[in-house]
Amino acid sequence: MPKHQPKNALDIPGITRTWWPLAASWLLMALELPAISAVMARLANPKINLAAYGGIVFPIALIVEAPVIMLLAASTALSKDWSSYRKIRKFMMISGASLTAIHALIAFTPLYDLISSQIIGAPQEIISPARTGLMIMLPWTWAIAYRRFNQGVLIRFDHTRTVSVGTLVRLTADGIVLLIGMIIKDIPGILIATSAVSAGVICEAVYVGLRVHPVVKNQLKPAPAAEAELTRQSFIKFYFPLALTSLMTLLSQPLISAALSRMPRPIDSLAVWPVISGLLFIFRSPGVAYNEVVVALLGKTQAYSPLKKFTAVITLSTTCILFVMAVTPLSELWFRHISSLDPDLTQLAEIALWSGMLVPGANALQSWYQGVMLHSQKTRGVPEAVAVFLAASLITYGIGIYWNEPAGIIVGTAGFSFGMTAQAGWLWLRSRPAIQAVKGHR
Repeated sequence: MPKHQPKNALDIPGITRTWWPLAASWLLMALELPAISAVMARLANPKINLAAYGGIVFPIALIVEAPVIMLLAASTALSKDWSSYRKIRKFMMISGASLTAIHALIAFTPLYDLISSQIIGAPQEIISPARTGLMIMLPWTWAIAYRRFNQGVLIRFDHTRTVSVGTLVRLTADGIVLLIGMIIKDIPGILIATSAVSAGVICEAVYVGLRVHPVVKNQLKPAPAAEAELTRQSFIKFYFPLALTSLMTLLSQPLISAALSRMPRPIDSLAVWPVISGLLFIFRSPGVAYNEVVVALLGKTQAYSPLKKFTAVITLSTTCILFVMAVTPLSELWFRHISSLDPDLTQLAEIALWSGMLVPGANALQSWYQGVMLHSQKTRGVPEAVAVFLAASLITYGIGIYWNEPAGIIVGTAGFSFGMTAQAGWLWLRSRPAIQAVKGHR
């Protein structure tokens, strides 16, 4: 770093100002699943409803929405001018409608029985309640597509705090529905959970849509045209690897459900999985938020070194805090008293938590390497890394199914952890040319 730093050079405080609203938004979003799990655990038939939500509803809903997940990164990177914005918006609307139709096809036709019983192999006890929950989740995909596209515009034009407020709107809607469920108590947990999630994403999408209008009018429309026009071919070349990445990433959810259903203690493992994954997502959220930060800031003056240092801070701090939680009574406090798991499931969750120790740090490293690649618009290595993630996970699950000894949740969490680490390693390898190019323009 030169002694006389230019006035517009990026520094750690500058990164923090961009990162913390996004991190807060992801952290608040990460609290959604633990809150839902905690409420379901306090209603009737908690084990069945938790297993139905975590084993069938959530994995299928995530797979359906996978192609639009990366609209946030794409909109952040490409919504530079009015022409580009309109083209991406058209893609978002068509994708949202098409994927919602696919969701309806799964939830309301015999296709559901094929997926839940034959492909996932879920226990029969959870198939019927899960179907009802999946029906309620119908608005999910289109609302997510609309929200993430417009959030990208907000981030692009430095309105990251609005994104955080939108998450508060979502959680408020969640909380109202969950509170109603706690008060009435007679409504099945799966109905409360899916109603809360659907209400939350719809309210957040409406809020973000209202807040983005003045940004589009006053900042995006007057913005000068990009040097290279965004064409259908260039957009597909940029976005297809990202969509493939999210699809393969979210494919891990039904794969975990299928693996847990074939290992010892399947219902217990499926019931614990949403609680474990929800907790891990809390620790992942600072790293998840960092991807868009890298994309947005890497082009600034002298950005490489401070962004790399910030990556190290997130990686080490999230890993250390998770370790402290695992070795202290905090884990029992979370699983037994906050999540309201029974003693047997609490013990199972505490053991499984150790299997996920590598996850938060691996996620931060992924965001750094992937952000560099997105900035360079060289995205081919991103889906390759997810393929590595799936391979490492599947090998672990296969060993667990063959071994047939430890509870499935322990093997499932370990497979997810090893897969995340392998993915970070591959991104590091494939991002080397892009990193060298960025370092050369510091």
